Amino acid sequence: MKLGFLYAGQGNQHPGMGADLYEAFPAFRAVLDSAEVDFDLKEVSFRDSQGVLNQTRYTQPCMVAFAAGLTAVLKEQGVVPAAAAGLSLGEYSALHAAGVFDAATAVKLVAFRGKAMEEAAAGRPSAMMAVLSLDRAPLQAACAQASELGCVVIANYNCPGQLVIGGEKAAVEKAAALAKEAGARRCLPLKVSGPFHTPLMAPAGDALAKHFQSVDFAQPQIPVIFNCLGDVKDDSVTIQELLVKQVQSSVYMEDSIRKMASLGLDALVEIGPGKALSGFVKKTVADVENLVQIVKENDR
Repeated sequence: MKLGFLYAGQGNQHPGMGADLYEAFPAFRAVLDSAEVDFDLKEVSFRDSQGVLNQTRYTQPCMVAFAAGLTAVLKEQGVVPAAAAGLSLGEYSALHAAGVFDAATAVKLVAFRGKAMEEAAAGRPSAMMAVLSLDRAPLQAACAQASELGCVVIANYNCPGQLVIGGEKAAVEKAAALAKEAGARRCLPLKVSGPFHTPLMAPAGDALAKHFQSVDFAQPQIPVIFNCLGDVKDDSVTIQELLVKQVQSSVYMEDSIRKMASLGLDALVEIGPGKALSGFVKKTVADVENLVQIVKENDR
């Protein structure tokens, strides 16, 4: 069976994630024990007694360690992907699954990324909103009109009927109001700490570009669908360049799912502590007859 792995991004984290997997599987335990971060990753993931798990600098390494640990457990059972993709920080987990870097490197990279993103967002009034039941074109038009108040763009193309806008707070609120006038069913504020995947994250992109100079990237051993392309890459661009672009430009998850569905896979497997990507799959490729969705409940 040819499987495509879809790796979750921020938003599905919760205290207790991975605790039972850590006790049950030595392969999972080895990944978390080898994570090199400047905080107690297992305490934050399993208990979060200080209430910091939802802060970006903690969320990202905890989520990627979880994903890499579960990938190791599946590999030990002979379950490996034929292609991979991930939502936002999940792209690093997909690249790890493809052999671009090992688990310890993936965790260290997103720990750096999370701090860089927090720093880029510090002191800037910003917002992100999920926009439901509106097509891309009218929302793009709303963002263009609202941009007179500041930066606002579509940050995430998640699936049909679910888009996310982000940018400077006043501009986002104006774009949301215009979206409702254009027919959006709802505009829901998201609890995030910055305007992720917008041009306002350019300082984080610059920091990543510099940091990547000291990191070795191997060639992917399986196809990886990249966020900012919604497709595999060609030889005109490097993985490092795409990761720098990814942090400050739109995530084309709907396009990525459609691309995965076109690869002749037998099933898509969500790797993460929730079900968000499974919902995106249902809304995006439900008409593909030979696509079987598998939801891994993981630790719930």
